[in-house]
Amino acid sequence: MEQTTQTPADILKKIRVLEIKTRGLVEAAFAGDYHSVFKGRGMNFEDVREYQPGDEIRAIDWNVTARLGTPFVKKFTEERELTVMLIVDVSASGNFGSTTQSKRELAAEVACLLAFSAIRNNDKVGLLLFTDRVELFIPPKKGRSHTLRLIREILFFEPEGRGTNPALALDSLNRIVTRRAVVFFISDFQAPDFSKTLSVSGRRHDFIAFHVQDEREKVLPNIGIITLEDAETGEQIEIDTGDRATRARFVDLANEQQTELLRTLRRNNVDAIALRTGEDYLPALRSFFKQRERRLAIR
Repeated sequence: MEQTTQTPADILKKIRVLEIKTRGLVEAAFAGDYHSVFKGRGMNFEDVREYQPGDEIRAIDWNVTARLGTPFVKKFTEERELTVMLIVDVSASGNFGSTTQSKRELAAEVACLLAFSAIRNNDKVGLLLFTDRVELFIPPKKGRSHTLRLIREILFFEPEGRGTNPALALDSLNRIVTRRAVVFFISDFQAPDFSKTLSVSGRRHDFIAFHVQDEREKVLPNIGIITLEDAETGEQIEIDTGDRATRARFVDLANEQQTELLRTLRRNNVDAIALRTGEDYLPALRSFFKQRERRLAIR
């Protein structure tokens, strides 16, 4: 993705196009799914009122009751506002894409959809960009202009690092965001083990992982001898894609990595969604949220 050649007009145009597309999806199809799954979970104390037959005994405010000599109960209202954190991997491997879309562009579009869904739900949204370091943190706020700033950063921020270290991002999240939040973690997860910090984040927050993938990272085409380069380390390797055993081993390694990632996420009670460049992500998102809504309903 050629970020350095973008003019301010190009940047504004791209953000505007993305805003129109994702806002349309939010209004037409996605907002109801988001609201039903991420509506306010907590309860805030509002006031007290006199006890009425049928009220829960557990709701009696014994201090007020003793002071006034007649039973009073506490009134609560649902906590509507949520804090949403978008944590997005902007490492060099995200610039890869074998279709017209890179993994980073897909991550930005999904993050945009989630951000506008959150704003429509009257939630606050924050952003943390990371590579092998924390590149940028924007505290949670509300509003369209704030959301557009987040999208601009996700699309066009030029990171200093090239590698991927989710553990540092999660450690930063755990230190900065002390109250429970909805965390959308978007990455290709081409990274060392991060299960220790994930175990803390998974307990503290409502954590959903988006695994952004590209087909060419799982299946090699039969096109003869090629040189593959690791976008993050610069390491190169020459392989013969015409060899059937080589292609099979490539698929096996990709599947092993996928299995290990899913095992790590499941072990830490983290929900996961797999997304692929060049494919419509909305069916996968809607299916995930419908399943999650059903699961929450039976708890």
